[in-house]
Amino acid sequence: MAQAESVPIHCLRSIGASGTGTAAVLFLPTTGLPRLAWLGAMADDVDLDQFGADAVAAVGTAPSEISSRSVMSPSVAVLPEVSDLWLGRPGLAGFRLGDHAGIGRDWSTDFTTTHVEATAGSIAIDAADGTAGLALRTDVEAVAGGGLRMRHTVTNLGNDPYVVESLDVVVSVSDQVAETLDMTGRWAFERSPQRRAIADGVWLRENRGGRPNFDSPTMLVTGTPGFGFGAGHVWGCHLAWSGNTRHFVQRQSSGVVTMGGGELLLSGEVVLNSQESYRTPWLHVGASDCGLDELAAQTHGYLRSLPAHPRTPIPVVTNVWEAVYFDHDLDRLRRLADQSAAIGVERFVLDDGWFGARRGDDAGLGDWVVSADVWPAGLTPLVEHVTGLGMQFGLWFEPEMVNPDSDLYRAHPDWVLNTPEHEPVLARNQLVLDLGRPEVRNHLFDQMSAVLGAHRISFVKWDHNRLLTDAGSGTRAGGAGVHNQTLGFYELLDRLRAAHPDVEWESCASGGGRIDLEVLARTQRAWTSDMTDALARQMIQRWTGQLAPPEYLGAHVSAPTNHQTGRHFSLDFRAATAFFGSFGVEWDINGASDAERARLGEWITAYKRHRHLLHSGRVVRVDSGADDIWIHGVVADDRSEGLFAYVQLDEVVRDPAPLRCSGLSPEGRYTARQVATPRSEGDTEAPRWRGEGMSLSGAVLAELGLPAPSRRPLSSMLVHLTAD
Repeated sequence: MAQAESVPIHCLRSIGASGTGTAAVLFLPTTGLPRLAWLGAMADDVDLDQFGADAVAAVGTAPSEISSRSVMSPSVAVLPEVSDLWLGRPGLAGFRLGDHAGIGRDWSTDFTTTHVEATAGSIAIDAADGTAGLALRTDVEAVAGGGLRMRHTVTNLGNDPYVVESLDVVVSVSDQVAETLDMTGRWAFERSPQRRAIADGVWLRENRGGRPNFDSPTMLVTGTPGFGFGAGHVWGCHLAWSGNTRHFVQRQSSGVVTMGGGELLLSGEVVLNSQESYRTPWLHVGASDCGLDELAAQTHGYLRSLPAHPRTPIPVVTNVWEAVYFDHDLDRLRRLADQSAAIGVERFVLDDGWFGARRGDDAGLGDWVVSADVWPAGLTPLVEHVTGLGMQFGLWFEPEMVNPDSDLYRAHPDWVLNTPEHEPVLARNQLVLDLGRPEVRNHLFDQMSAVLGAHRISFVKWDHNRLLTDAGSGTRAGGAGVHNQTLGFYELLDRLRAAHPDVEWESCASGGGRIDLEVLARTQRAWTSDMTDALARQMIQRWTGQLAPPEYLGAHVSAPTNHQTGRHFSLDFRAATAFFGSFGVEWDINGASDAERARLGEWITAYKRHRHLLHSGRVVRVDSGADDIWIHGVVADDRSEGLFAYVQLDEVVRDPAPLRCSGLSPEGRYTARQVATPRSEGDTEAPRWRGEGMSLSGAVLAELGLPAPSRRPLSSMLVHLTAD
C-alpha cells in the first residue's frame, strides 16, 4: 500500500439514478503522460480512493517506479504515442510544415505532464513536448447520468504551421471483452444492430458524409461474451459531433483492448499556425455491469440534465408531410387542423413546400420567404387558425441547402460547398451552402428570423437532405470544409435559439441522419427516421433509444397502408409503436373514418396520461430470447410504476412467452392493468389481468412475468403497473 501511495493517483466517478455509474483511475508515472489504470462500472458505496490505490498497485510490481516505457503494463496513456512504444493507432497524427527539407517534422511526439488539476468531478491534464513545439490539454469530466466524457486540445507552440491529421480520444477496457456491438443502416432503415467477435487488429467505423448519417455506429459497445440488455459487462463510447466521425476498437497481440473515436478530418482541414489550437469533440464513455440498458440510462440521464431538455410535457404533433406532401391548400389544411385538434393534438407542423418556388424538390431551397403563389395572404391565416384551436404551430426549414433553381443560388453561386475544378454535383436536386462563411450564416439568420418573428411559431423542424461528399470551401481555396461547416451549423443554430427562446427545435437529416449528443444538446426532438412503417419503426426506435431517451424520438402514426413499404397495419399496432416516443400523427385523418379518429383520440388520451412516466423513467428492454416477441418498457426512477409493451412481431413456434417486467422493486407489489381498455384486434383472448388487474411482486414480475394471451402477429399489448 505504501508503494501505491507514492504514485499520484486521480480517481473520477459519475453515479446515475440507479446508484451505479462509471469510474476511472488514472496515475501519473515518473515520465510521460498520465495513464488509465482502470475504467469500469462502480457503485457509489465503493471506496474509490482505496480501489484506485489497489488498481495502480496491480499494474506494476513497483508503482513508484512505473514509467511511460512500461510496455507490458495493461494501462494506456491518455494519449497513446509511438515514443511510448505504443504499436497501435497513435492518439495524435500530424506533422509540421516548413521549407522542403522540413516538411514532415514533429510527427512523433513525446509529451511530458506539466500540471494536473483535479476536482471532485473533473481532471485537467496539461502536457508539453518542447522538441515538437506542441502543448496538449486533456479534460476528463464526470457528467450527469453516470457517464464520463473526455477530450483533447492540441496547441502549436512552434513557428511553422502544424497539420493535424487526426486526434482521437482512446480508453482501455477489460481484456475480458469478446465482442462488439454497433449500428449500421441506410435511409429509412437506421440503427440496425450488428455484432462481431473481437479479433486482433482494428475495427474502424468512419462516417464521411458531413454528418453521423444513417449508418452511424451511434454507440460503439464492447462487452463480455453474450452481453444483452440486462446482463453482461459492457463499455460504450459515443462521439458527440455532428460532422464526420471515427469510432474504433483495437486489440493488440499483447491482449490490450482499446476503444475510442474522434472527428474524421479531411485532408488539410486543420492546419494550426503558431499559438492556434484544435479541440476534439467530447467522447462520452460509459461502463455497466448489468448490460446495455444501464449504458442507455447514462446517456439518457445526461441529456435530461441539459438546459435544452424540454421542461414541459412533449406535445402531441400532427406533421402534414404524408398527408399533403407539396400540395398546400389552405382549406384542406384547416380541415386537417380541425380534425387534429378534435382528437387531442397539441402541435401542428407545416412541412416542406411553403416557401419560394417550392412546388417540388427541384426548386426554391434557399429562398426562405413565404410563397405568394401558394399563400397569397401569407401564412397568417393558417397560423391563426391553428393557434385559435389551442394548438402550437411549427414550420419546416432546410437551412443548409440550396437548389440551383433559386434566387439565392442565382445571386450567389459561390456560396456553395464545391471543389472549384469540378462541376457542382447535384444530389436530390440540391447543393450545400457553405456555413463556414459568415455572410451565409448572416443571410440565413436574417431570413429565418424574419419568418419566425412574423408569426406565432413554436417549433422548427430543421432538415438536412444532402451528404457533404464534395465539400470544398471557397474560403479555403477549395480545400475541404466539413469541419468549418459543422462549426457553422452550431453557430447558426445557437444564434437562432438565443434570438427565439420560445421556439423548440427538431433535428432531422433525411430522418435519423444527424442524431448525436452534440446536436441533441441544442434541440428538443429528433426525427428518428423517414420510415413510418410501424414494423420497421420497432427496430429503429429500439436501437436509437440506446443513445437518446423516448422524449427525443419523434414517432408518428402513419396511414393504415404505409406509403413507403405498402404494408398494412392495425391502428392499435401503429399507435402502440409510436407510444414509446414523442407521439405524433403523419396521416391524412381527413380521410379516416369517424371510428378511426375516435380510436386515435383514445390513444392520444392514454399517451398524455402516461407521458410523464414515458419521458422521465428508465428504459427497459427485456432479453426474451425470442426474435418474434419483443418486450420493452419504462420504469419510474423511484420504481413506483412501470409501463411495458408486449410486441408480437410474427408467429411463434412455442406457446407465447410470458410478459416479464424487469426493473421494478423485487420486494414491492404491483397491480397490472392493460392500457387502452377497448379490446385490441390483436387479442385472440383477453388477458386474465384485464379488468381489475392482477397483483404480483416485482420479483415474480421479473422472473415469471404476467401470463400473456395468445396474440396475432403485428400486434402490441401495453400494461401499466402501479405499486400497491
